[in-house]
Amino acid sequence: MTQATPDPVRRTQRERRADSRTLILDAAVESLVRNGYADTTTVTIQALAGVSRGRLLHHFPSRDALLVAAAEHLAIERIDEMEQWFIEERTIGDRIDVAVDSLWRTFRQPYFWAAMELWSAARTNDDLRGELDRSEHRLGRAIQVVVATMFGPRHSSHPAFGDVRELLFTSMRGVALTYAIERRDPDGDPHLVLWRQTAHRLLDD
Repeated sequence: MTQATPDPVRRTQRERRADSRTLILDAAVESLVRNGYADTTTVTIQALAGVSRGRLLHHFPSRDALLVAAAEHLAIERIDEMEQWFIEERTIGDRIDVAVDSLWRTFRQPYFWAAMELWSAARTNDDLRGELDRSEHRLGRAIQVVVATMFGPRHSSHPAFGDVRELLFTSMRGVALTYAIERRDPDGDPHLVLWRQTAHRLLDD
């Protein structure tokens, strides 16, 4: 007698919606990196995500609504990866060096370039700029908490820590943008040594 094959676990409608939403957001990020803002259309995103037009419009009624959601999706990805990288590497080497290296890595990922596409477009798009600004404020605190965890309580409680964090963020963002036109090994970037040395000099006393 042949034993009946058990039915696969049925997913709820909410789970299916969540999965399709994630597929759409991932596709939006992929298209931003591959094609740039101007060529990231809802048709392109729909094809990459493999969802129906109706499903895409159900989640995101407009292109800008979708791309703003993608910007927040990017920030959440960044926070998750920062946490994971630090968990994997914090037992190896100096705490400050590992934190600086992990932070620099976030500026070398596809989601950084997708975010820069949106930032550039926001310069002449008031609605997009407003939404991105609100998104940055919503997630900024979470990013600050993760960075403080990476550096540890001794360093993150230092009076100069806020300045060091801001200096690293702005400098790394600027240096990362140069990779758009100049291909080189980011692990060998001369600024990496400078960032480590500066962080040590300001936080080790």
